[in-house]
Amino acid sequence: MPQAKEMKAAENKIEAIGKKLLIGLKVTDVRYMMDEEVEDIGWTQKSIVIHFNDGTIIYCSQDDEGNNAGALFYQTPRAEKDKDFQGGVLPVIR
Repeated sequence: MPQAKEMKAAENKIEAIGKKLLIGLKVTDVRYMMDEEVEDIGWTQKSIVIHFNDGTIIYCSQDDEGNNAGALFYQTPRAEKDKDFQGGVLPVIR
């Protein structure tokens, strides 16, 4: 059982970092990565980049090691009224 406790502790720590990083920020821009950004990090695909009002940016990776771009999945109640939201994914551009 110690492994389960250690995993939960790690999960809680990372969740706390995510909350500290993002809660209270305002999204100021959403765009796909620029070619130069993709090249700089050695990827071959483009991910969505989300900009926040304090200069923070986040983008998706296919894995924890950052081997290539990843898709961003979402759920929204707005999908019931707006068919643009029904896909539930902001895909990778290859």
